[in-house]
Amino acid sequence: MKKKKNLIPTIFVIFGGTGDLNKRKLAPALYNLYAESYLPEKFSIIGTGRTHFEENQYREMMRENINQFSRNGEVNPAYWERFEKHLNYAEIDIDSPQTFENLAQTVNGLKEKYGPDTQMIYYLAVAPNFFGKIAQSLHKHKLTGNEQTCRIVIEKPFGNDLESAKELNLLLSKIFTEKQIYRIDHYLGKETVQNMMAFRFANSLFEPLWNRNHIEHVQISVTEQLGVEGRGGYYEDAGALRDMIQNHLLQLLCLVGMEAPIRFNADEIRDRKVEVLRAMRPFKPEEISSHAIRGQYSKGWVEGKEVLGYRDEDGVDENSNTETFAAIKFFIDNWRWQGIPFYVRTGKRLNQTSSIITIQFKDVPHHIFSNKAIESWQQNRLIISIQPEMSIRLQVQAKRPGLKMALNPVDMVFDYHGTYDVGTPEAYETLLLDATYGDQTLFMRGDQVEAAWELVMPIINAWENNKSISFPNYPADSWGPEEAEALIAKDGFHWFTLPLKNK
Repeated sequence: MKKKKNLIPTIFVIFGGTGDLNKRKLAPALYNLYAESYLPEKFSIIGTGRTHFEENQYREMMRENINQFSRNGEVNPAYWERFEKHLNYAEIDIDSPQTFENLAQTVNGLKEKYGPDTQMIYYLAVAPNFFGKIAQSLHKHKLTGNEQTCRIVIEKPFGNDLESAKELNLLLSKIFTEKQIYRIDHYLGKETVQNMMAFRFANSLFEPLWNRNHIEHVQISVTEQLGVEGRGGYYEDAGALRDMIQNHLLQLLCLVGMEAPIRFNADEIRDRKVEVLRAMRPFKPEEISSHAIRGQYSKGWVEGKEVLGYRDEDGVDENSNTETFAAIKFFIDNWRWQGIPFYVRTGKRLNQTSSIITIQFKDVPHHIFSNKAIESWQQNRLIISIQPEMSIRLQVQAKRPGLKMALNPVDMVFDYHGTYDVGTPEAYETLLLDATYGDQTLFMRGDQVEAAWELVMPIINAWENNKSISFPNYPADSWGPEEAEALIAKDGFHWFTLPLKNK
């Protein structure tokens, strides 16, 4: 992140100021931005919630949260003494007009103090069913300001399906312009994901190879060792397809598949991403069973501890049809990618937590070495690891030391922690700063969200209308259902996993 000077005064209002997202991500991110001199001199953070807190109680609670979850550890007492003076609390009942009147008085008082150009950033870290209500209440109580000084940041999920996403887009468009709406996908704020743009478009080495002539297939895996962790009620209405693939994984796919933008600005980049989504092959009903695999975890053992099956989790139906694993084969029907499969998978209670993009290149056209020399042969791969390690590695063949000609794969690795000695900002730090500066590059546009929903709706409908008779079909600490391996194996490939350093 680059420090920018002379930023205009800013008021952040966080709806859900007592919730888990603010506790773990937003409050630590804002504090870190302040401690590293990225926030304006005049700013205020107003956390909101239904529970009554005295301001000093709320500040102390935020301090404890930041101490626990900040990447920098416990707060610096001198910084905190100054920071907490900018931290306020407002008791808000979303169904109570009076509480919004009270919020308006607080905001107007700060604006008088900071000046008429003060910008407002409303962050909706609440359940999706409150998004529309909050936006309408802000408008009704004249808290939305104008296009230049007011922005609204909306967490995922943006809609529960295509129809609800369109309805929310329509509602918001009556109150805000598209330039004011920041639909957040925290994956796009991750350092390695951002580096995808630099890696692809700042180097001449890869662009000639980045097409169907040289690439055999692409894999995108985002796997979690954890289960639903007390979020069973939410997850029952979401599932892996809605929760991860419709947003996170399709965003990563767009970064791999997009054409080069003319210039580095928000609309150019988002135009190219929408082009990818619109070029993706629609699913026919008869293709879904062979192109999309679903799974649900059963009980098992993880790191020596017995864990529950999904149907035994709190808030989950004992006969739940919700998938906790999904693997899908996509195609992009354009000149660059015609015929090249893009495999994506995601799931909970899998063998490891990792986020990896693997580009496998086609094999050499003719082998000149003996079979004995190439016993360890594998095709060239480019592996972009987002977590747990942040690295980009190119796997190539090289000769082993010795008198005989024997080849084996070796890695050419760019490792963040080995290359840089500076701390890596959290994704929410990057995204909050971009929202403060009005940069929408890493945020989704309305048509992009709708195009993603349109692509996955045939699968969602098929899975909801046809109950799986095999659930649960994979044990905890596995790599998912056997059918997921068959999905890729029938094309002659296998899922790639990056060995963990501690294993």
